[in-house]
Amino acid sequence: MAAHKVNFITGNANKLREVKAILEPEIEVLSKSIDLEEVQGTLEEVTESKCRRAADLVKGPVLVEDTALCYNALSGLPGAYIKWFMTSIGHQGLNNLLAAYTDKSAEAVCTFGYCAGPGEKVILFQGRCPVRNSRVLSP
Repeated sequence: MAAHKVNFITGNANKLREVKAILEPEIEVLSKSIDLEEVQGTLEEVTESKCRRAADLVKGPVLVEDTALCYNALSGLPGAYIKWFMTSIGHQGLNNLLAAYTDKSAEAVCTFGYCAGPGEKVILFQGRCPVRNSRVLSP
């Protein structure tokens, strides 16, 4: 039995499987699917806000994750709002937005937030991966 537990806030089974593979058995990963409102702001502000809200709701330690896709030609858009861009304009819509630009480079950013509980400090972890000549493809 793990000495520590964390509530990973996600409804994505693939993300849950990946986090469990990394943290367990040292840290037991519990899954909670909570639809958290996302504030508008930087990648860090969005993740920190989600993490604080989740800790308040769960009343315990939480881990949240936010993925962003930042196109250089679009000054970092869609960024943290990639989910809403995909829902509203889809793969082809994103490609159409980039059609007028020669620079198709982007950066994929994954930001995790951890909070030990309500009122505790949020700790952010971030990974960035540059992408050249990107094109959004259907899964």
